[in-house]
Formats: sequence, structure tokens, C-alpha cells
Amino acid sequence: MKRPSQFVVCVDNTGYPASLELHKIYRIVADPEAAADGDIRIVDESGEDYLYPASYFTPITLPVSVRRSLRKAEQAGCSEPRDSALVSGRASVARGR
Repeated sequence: MKRPSQFVVCVDNTGYPASLELHKIYRIVADPEAAADGDIRIVDESGEDYLYPASYFTPITLPVSVRRSLRKAEQAGCSEPRDSALVSGRASVARGR
């Protein structure tokens, strides 16, 4: 069985412009109860994890090299993946709505 995506791109920030950046890659924080209710838990711009409508995000699969880079950044103390424009070839995922 395929594991669900661990990363999403924000495609809608209606009502949350200070908390969610459009086209930014966010790591999912596992929360089965939230998912059952149609929500998703991510660490937003405040640095804390919060629930948002899952429809505001599109799941993505990152290349292995990018996943490794993000793991290294987290181990070095960086909190979250940065703008999707930094991921070559992936910025079109969010814009292709």
C-alpha cells in the first residue's frame, strides 16, 4: 500500500493570508482525526501546527534529492520547506489548477 504524501503545496489561503503562503510547500503533521473531518494539520507561518481545510492544499511527491535536502535542513534547525519555486520543476504543480 502506498504511503500518503508527506508534502503539500498551498493552493488557497482564503481567510488565512498571514498564516499560509500560496505556492509554499508544507510538511503534513499526521493527524488521522483531522483527516477524517476533511482537514489537514501543517506547521504554518506562526511556527505552530494548526488545522486547515485539506482542499487548500494539493499533495505532491518530491524527488528523493529534495526530501534528503529537507531532512538535512530540519536537522540543522530550519523549521519548514521554503517556497516551491526553489524546487525545480515543481512550481507548476501549484499553478496548474
